[in-house]
Amino acid sequence: MADLPRRSLLAGMAALGASACARINDSETTQEVFKAAEDGHRVLHRALAGKQGLAKEFRPDQRSPTFRGNGSVTVADPFYQDQLAQGFADWKLEVRGLVDKPLALSLAEVKGLPQRTQITRHDCVEGWSAIGEWQGVQLGHLLDMAKVRKEARFIVFRCADLYRGQPYYESIDMVDAYHPQTIIAHALNGEPLPEKNGAPYRMRIERQLGYKQAKYVQAIEAVTSFEQIGQGGGGFWEDYAGYQWYAGV
Repeated sequence: MADLPRRSLLAGMAALGASACARINDSETTQEVFKAAEDGHRVLHRALAGKQGLAKEFRPDQRSPTFRGNGSVTVADPFYQDQLAQGFADWKLEVRGLVDKPLALSLAEVKGLPQRTQITRHDCVEGWSAIGEWQGVQLGHLLDMAKVRKEARFIVFRCADLYRGQPYYESIDMVDAYHPQTIIAHALNGEPLPEKNGAPYRMRIERQLGYKQAKYVQAIEAVTSFEQIGQGGGGFWEDYAGYQWYAGV
């Protein structure tokens, strides 16, 4: 997508994100209007970019000098802190839910799978951006390894951090799950993913805003619906601040 439309969409999403911090009217009519607008945004975005269209990638010399941490920048859980000190030697990444072959992979096993490296821009709903080089495994490869079932409609990311006292989670549909730039990243700018950026794993869903890029990922879960997960909005900020579930840029 050209830079000008991308910036326009980002500006619009930033405005939506700012207004979402206020109390949102719960009326059925209001929620139906929001849902229709979100569906229209998703359809338009994919029509313009194509379902498998790529987000812009950059040269190594265009990487930002620093990549800030945002939201949770650590996990207080003692097991996490112990694993952080040991380089996540015993950390397992689960792939579960509607799959025929559940997985529990070590960090070494994940690094041993086919890797993708991409230099992309992270756009935050708060209005800042940064360019980073990410390395990891395509989510679609993990789903194929686990033999995801055809009835799965969404992929949920379960995270180790609590934010504002609530478990953090996010979700995407199967179109984004199998997008070639959707990876579970373990490295940033050629180094192991820093703690503040979500070590040992964070999602990179390059055609959506930053709040969709779940950090501290422990499990990837295939589901038919997220109505019974959290508050049913499909993610932490969707549940507690009214952010749109589809955050395409």
